[in-house]
Amino acid sequence: MDIKRLIQDDDAVSPVIGVILMVAITVILAAVIASFVLGLGDQAQQATPQASFSWEYEGGGTETLTVTHDGGDSIEAQELYVRGDFDYATSSAAWTNWSSLSPSSEVTAGNSISPNAGTQYELRVVYEPVEGDTSATLSEDSGPDA
Repeated sequence: MDIKRLIQDDDAVSPVIGVILMVAITVILAAVIASFVLGLGDQAQQATPQASFSWEYEGGGTETLTVTHDGGDSIEAQELYVRGDFDYATSSAAWTNWSSLSPSSEVTAGNSISPNAGTQYELRVVYEPVEGDTSATLSEDSGPDA
């Protein structure tokens, strides 16, 4: 075996493979940079807000139900609905029906409404974005006689 010949023989390195690898790395790097610059990853999924609501029912002749946003994300008033059975009558109404907030203002912690629900209600607070076709139930409750 000739050691000199083995050291000087560089036919095993193919310039074609090197060029292909450089082009592939350049294309992948350009795609990653373009996705960050154009913000394509931000449009992938619409996030449902994380918010908690409390339900307080007071009976004794003057039945009142109060739904309060306790904390979490603030949500546009026009994107919140109260849906369900109001004394066996199924209905859906926007948060703004029982609030002095304008549709473009935000429901934040401490905001509350008092829907006329009676004692036999089964209600849900539903988030439905204006630009989307999906909805998510954020909270639900039922009355003492439901």
